[in-house]
Amino acid sequence: MKVEILLKEIRQERNINLKKLSKKSGVSTTHINDIENNIKSPSLYVMIRLAKALEVDITKLYKVKW
Repeated sequence: MKVEILLKEIRQERNINLKKLSKKSGVSTTHINDIENNIKSPSLYVMIRLAKALEVDITKLYKVKW
């Protein structure tokens, strides 16, 4: 799965809206929305902040097939 889909799924599973995630992570709601809609590619730094705010390991946002 792509990172934008995983991010949105985890956020919704935890019942966290964009505004709350933005406040917890320090990443703007616009930027999070752009990531989830595949408009912008997130930097690793942003993904670390989002993972911490969602209280998940960063690897949960990146499912790699070997």
